[in-house]
Amino acid sequence: MKEPDATRLGDDDRLRVEGMTCQNCARRVWEAAQGVAGVAMASVDLDAGRLRVRWEKGAARDAEAVARAVSGVGFPARREEAEEASRAAGTPGRGWLTVVWLGAPVTVFLMVSEWVMGWGHTGWYPWVALGLALPVQVWGGARFYRGAWEQLKRGGANMDTLVSLGSTAAFGFSLWIVLSGSGGHVYFMESAAILTLISVGHWLEALAAARAGTALRALLGLAPPTARRLEEDGSEREVAAGDLRTGDRVVVRPGDRVPTDAEVIEGASAVDESMLTGESRPVEKGRGAGLYAGTVNTDGRLVARVTATGGETVLAHIVAVVERAQNSRASIQRLADRVSAIFVPVVVLLALATAAVWGLAPDWARGVHEAVAPGLWRMTLPEGPWALAVIHATAVLIIACPCAMGLATPAAIMAGTNAAALRGILIRDGVALEKAGRIDTVVFDKTGTLTHGQLTVRRVLGGDGGGGGVGEGGAELGWAAELASGSRHPVARAVASFGVANGHGPSGGSASYAWDGWRELRGQGIEGRRDGTVYRLGSLGWLRGCGVAGVPLDTVAGEEDDGFGRVGFAVGDRWVATFELEDALRAEAAGVVEALRRDGFRVCLISGDAATAVRALAERVGIAEGDAMAEVRPEGKAEALATWQRAGRRVAFVGDGINDGPALARADLGIAVGEAADVARESADVVLMRRGLGVLREALGISQATLRTIRQNLFWAFFYNAVGVPLAMLGFFSPILCAAAMGLSDLIVIGNALRLRYWRPNG
Repeated sequence: MKEPDATRLGDDDRLRVEGMTCQNCARRVWEAAQGVAGVAMASVDLDAGRLRVRWEKGAARDAEAVARAVSGVGFPARREEAEEASRAAGTPGRGWLTVVWLGAPVTVFLMVSEWVMGWGHTGWYPWVALGLALPVQVWGGARFYRGAWEQLKRGGANMDTLVSLGSTAAFGFSLWIVLSGSGGHVYFMESAAILTLISVGHWLEALAAARAGTALRALLGLAPPTARRLEEDGSEREVAAGDLRTGDRVVVRPGDRVPTDAEVIEGASAVDESMLTGESRPVEKGRGAGLYAGTVNTDGRLVARVTATGGETVLAHIVAVVERAQNSRASIQRLADRVSAIFVPVVVLLALATAAVWGLAPDWARGVHEAVAPGLWRMTLPEGPWALAVIHATAVLIIACPCAMGLATPAAIMAGTNAAALRGILIRDGVALEKAGRIDTVVFDKTGTLTHGQLTVRRVLGGDGGGGGVGEGGAELGWAAELASGSRHPVARAVASFGVANGHGPSGGSASYAWDGWRELRGQGIEGRRDGTVYRLGSLGWLRGCGVAGVPLDTVAGEEDDGFGRVGFAVGDRWVATFELEDALRAEAAGVVEALRRDGFRVCLISGDAATAVRALAERVGIAEGDAMAEVRPEGKAEALATWQRAGRRVAFVGDGINDGPALARADLGIAVGEAADVARESADVVLMRRGLGVLREALGISQATLRTIRQNLFWAFFYNAVGVPLAMLGFFSPILCAAAMGLSDLIVIGNALRLRYWRPNG
């Protein structure tokens, strides 16, 4: 699923959500909200218990539908009023920290009392332990009880169910001992320790997750709250950035952050765009240059005209992409989802079986334990069959909590997309990230990708064609420039700019021509009619196919194949001129191609340009002649990629521009580079905002590292449960150790994911 287009984001609503205790709960809430018709984007604040939904422009806002959807998956939700939402703030995991502050002193005191002072068998200790453990059980267990109850009402079960059953079993059994006066050992320490240690784990998990999301929070904080609006009388007035409207003029002084997207109309300066695009060096800005919300003006005063505000800015679009990616799932998570769906009921059955065996056949169970102990370690087992049953069943319930399993993929995706965003790499979602990690073939477009995409006319070659040729001052050159001025294609812009520079075209002083039936044929050229005559500007092959007489071959007679691109201009069926074009190769192109080949990728080139130009460029960057395809139309590019895919290759296509849309969509992974056109960005899985091709290798490297991390996390989560549950059933784990191990498993998974923040490319 694509991320929401920032230009379609409308109003938002906030809802209060109850019962969320972990990142898995937050993910279920997000999925329920995202599935409501009209919701463009949803985000969950686990600590505050809040859900924010942004609606598509024009969509009917139905916060009640969202509340029903979220409540339907076990988390009661209601719409939150603005004044209530304004009070939402605090540190990550603050709710869990409250439980820790309550439970930690109680747990430590009870541990010291039993393990150090030996008070566990005194007559007064059970009553003291009950008095201390009761508030922890009621207050600390409340979130787990609420979550378990909401799931139970809907016929489900989750981690809250296991924690609630485990801690309640230990507390309830101990309460029965105290009230019945049977004089057995009590397990209030275990019940308090379970809730405290699991709360510690959730608190640390919240801190780690917050750290993994630093890029998103940094992006959200980039845009300043106020702006200096330039009034009609020339005065400057400070206004809220949200009050700006398209067309307003704003003043950006040195050191200011740009309040919204705008176009420079006065002044010159260098602007730091590093936080937005990953570009390390400030970018020079002058009249006509674009400014982006959140970037920093470094040294000069700028006056700019607002071009976009609010959800329409580039910053808002980037935030939407990152937020969407960090909430998304990779297909590899489906295995964990299927296991988790049946995991809790199976664990409850295993716990009941454990209780039955230890309670009804304690001697046999002890015998099995003693037989296995020499190969593992020895444990001091409780006295009495039902004490054995309760404690070991509790251990099974606690150690089997599937948090690590649920965190394995989202933690890695959050960290991976965070690391990518800090480098100016936008990854659409978890599926795109996963696909990027499996690519084995990288196919480059030529113009605007391996080259700068800023074509210039090297020279104009005229033909006799009955017209005596054309020079730089010929009137027919003005016709070509005028015809080209309506297109955004790099070739057309080069011809139009050349005409303007030589006194022709729409800004060059010549007459403004009105074209009938002007149209652009993708991959071929432009044509228009004036005074009954058809004018065409495009590839030489297309002109020949249109019946134009006298069109030369791609290689100029008498010259060697020099690799320059050429387009022809024709009036009616008469060839008038050939424009010879050149496009500077990116300085880093050859190095990037070589690095990708060292990394094990097959590197190919595909282009609509003439074979001469494509062969020449392929040779310069080190791409084999057999891996370079020329004169390929846009739909042909997609078919070429399909051919490679049918041969078993997993293909990434790297390009920009409107002609690359079909290929970007067809590729296993579409990558748009630089100032990609809107269609290219919509079709791409990955957008590289930083200048230069070096970031491409980083994008693929981060994706591969993230996929490895997901696999490592899933292995650890499954291995942890596969080993821990049998050992707990055999009596080798106490409930306290299980609670600590559960929290540790979560931290291992998140810690492993956080390593992606420090990923660096090899070589």
